[in-house]
Amino acid sequence: MVSMTPQGSSNMLKFEGHNFFRQRLLLATLSGRPIRISKIRSDNEDHPGLSDYEASFLRLLEKISNGCVIEISYTGTTVVYRPGTLTGGTLHHDCPTSRAIGYFLEPIIALSPFCKTAIKLTLTGVTNDNVDVSVDALRTVLLPHLKRFGVEDGVELKIEKRGAPPRGGGQIFFTCPIIRQLKPVQFVDGGKINRIRGIAYATRISPQMANRVVEASRSVLTRYIPDVYIYTDVYKGAESGLSPGYALTLVAETTTGALLSAECAFQPRKPSVNHQSQEGEEGREEEQNVRPGDAMLTNDYHFRTPEDLGTATTRMLLEEIKRGGCFDTMSQWLGVLFTALGPEDVGKIRISGLSPFTIQYLRDIKAFLGVTFKIQPDHDTRQVVLTCLGVGYTNVNKRVT
Repeated sequence: MVSMTPQGSSNMLKFEGHNFFRQRLLLATLSGRPIRISKIRSDNEDHPGLSDYEASFLRLLEKISNGCVIEISYTGTTVVYRPGTLTGGTLHHDCPTSRAIGYFLEPIIALSPFCKTAIKLTLTGVTNDNVDVSVDALRTVLLPHLKRFGVEDGVELKIEKRGAPPRGGGQIFFTCPIIRQLKPVQFVDGGKINRIRGIAYATRISPQMANRVVEASRSVLTRYIPDVYIYTDVYKGAESGLSPGYALTLVAETTTGALLSAECAFQPRKPSVNHQSQEGEEGREEEQNVRPGDAMLTNDYHFRTPEDLGTATTRMLLEEIKRGGCFDTMSQWLGVLFTALGPEDVGKIRISGLSPFTIQYLRDIKAFLGVTFKIQPDHDTRQVVLTCLGVGYTNVNKRVT
């Protein structure tokens, strides 16, 4: 629920709860409107207020902007955010291992084209898990979408070190140029699948694990299309992070340039009850460190063999292909946001049904930017066509030469 305060309070928007925390801070930064988020886990008696990763994301926003003001209540259950000017520049940020790097990098990708200077950001932490989007999916799916909106030359995401959970140790480098204004986009033709690419990585573990994942995935995909190539990326030594792990990311590309993705990562199975009782107090202490309010973040993918991981990821990709659309479930939010921020012209995109996250994003975009989308369901394909008139968002921070 959104309510606006009187004009004397600079049109501050008020929200409740910890859900959709990043997207509201992102929209507040772009629109320049202050927000107040209250009742953040206020019903959680053991761990009320902000989590460590949410506080870390606020610090990251503070680093890339100048003049922003962040006020956090004593209990941490209320946050007031007054956005400043996006400055960009060369930055370094350490992400907590409770969330992957993708949690922090996703909003930064949307903010970086509107900074004063080109951003050069180094992030450290966990690169792949089953809670957040991996850096591989961001590099192969989200960044190519930026080119469609006019952010073309100089976009790069380099994975310098891998970091598997729980200890992380990964490192990435992201750079993005600045632009004056986005291009209008009308992307409604999903096209046909013409090739599938993927990357299977392994770190601090036998390289054979990645090869087994690739073989299992290829055995399924080659039944449908011959052009399938999955790279193996094995890390050793200083670049391998602090924990063992492996993962698979698959991307299907269509004849019109649409990208559909799926991914899965291996994480060690939790110890059994008998094993925990043998560990004694140490096992109980680790269990107590898990925040009850963040139980939904717990990894629930347990694969007995690498073949199981490869097969499960492939089935997820086939399900994504079945849903179709020009933007997959992972990248819907970027297409919706950049269409709303585009020039004062009609923008139109086709997506594979509205996810709950995207539905709330549309509501928040209306609250912050005043943009309302026309939603046209396609009953034959079970897809949705979204149409809106852009707000003509201009990067006032960019110097005019």
